[in-house]
Amino acid sequence: MECCYRTPSFMQLPSSKPFSNNKIYNLPPTTLCRVHKSKRFVSSRPLRCQKMYVPGFGEASPEAKAAMNLQNFFNYVAVRIVLAQLESYNPEAYEELMEFVSSHSLNNADEFLKEMMRQSPGLKTLALRILEVRSAYAKRDFEWENLKKLSFKMVDNANTKLMRDYVLETSHVEDAK
Repeated sequence: MECCYRTPSFMQLPSSKPFSNNKIYNLPPTTLCRVHKSKRFVSSRPLRCQKMYVPGFGEASPEAKAAMNLQNFFNYVAVRIVLAQLESYNPEAYEELMEFVSSHSLNNADEFLKEMMRQSPGLKTLALRILEVRSAYAKRDFEWENLKKLSFKMVDNANTKLMRDYVLETSHVEDAK
């Protein structure tokens, strides 16, 4: 059975009194239900998966958006690694890649590499090298667990700071000196 993470519309309405004799409609408004998409069957059992529904990501999940941003970041890292390697042993290729990087945006990794492959044979070779380095870095060198820990820590610290600042701002407590 396929889950869709949404609260059915009849549960979002505060006036479900006409259906008060039906047990399905007496669920709390925040209860999520299973919807089997092929049969449009609504079950009153709460979901086992405790995921939040995130509106506004119609074409991709938030995780897919984050993965795309990470891919662009890995491309940036790979370009930096290749530039550092070229600087010491191939100054001509270093200059050619630096010129290309300065005139093209790294915001879209695939477009950047696609354009790079169509420029010259030398840049095509460098683009293939960047692809290799990007893949190797993502698979072997990037510290995924550290990313998770840092993300949790940064969110918690930012939330705590914002709440502390808000309380200090709104409490109007005078310093007793």
